[in-house]
Amino acid sequence: MSDPNGLITPGQVAPAFTLPASPDGREVGPGQFPGRPVVLAFYPADWTPVCGDQMALYQAALPELERYDAVLLGISVDSVDSHRAFAESRGIRFPLLADFEPKGEVSRRYGAYAPRGQSDRALVVIDPDGRVAWSHLSPPEVNPGVDGILDALEQLGTDRRVSTR
Repeated sequence: MSDPNGLITPGQVAPAFTLPASPDGREVGPGQFPGRPVVLAFYPADWTPVCGDQMALYQAALPELERYDAVLLGISVDSVDSHRAFAESRGIRFPLLADFEPKGEVSRRYGAYAPRGQSDRALVVIDPDGRVAWSHLSPPEVNPGVDGILDALEQLGTDRRVSTR
């Protein structure tokens, strides 16, 4: 399911899951968006400088992701309450999913869980058919940016682009 470094690799079927999400704890998962690409942004923790910058960057890039009809889901082992406060403080409007109980279960299934007890900083793009199209593992202290995500969405086909007219 994953490469020797742990992270799930392209071509694999993306594990199905739902997790409670900010702001209200409703269950959210990739399977709720059939026929659409889904971007999973695993990150170590709310309230850290790199994570805050990364999630704020994704919020700013959300209109571009939406042009590909993509859904963005942030995932860490923090609680829904932490996610809610973090999202409000940073102006984040996409769902932040709480991989809180059992701690890191979904992160582990994607090979994105660190021994330190947090999600790794990892990105996974799931294609409209539920397969991993692209994955990337970043060092914890490095914001991976958005370019890799956009490149992966572009590779899924320009016919997926949604008109902005």
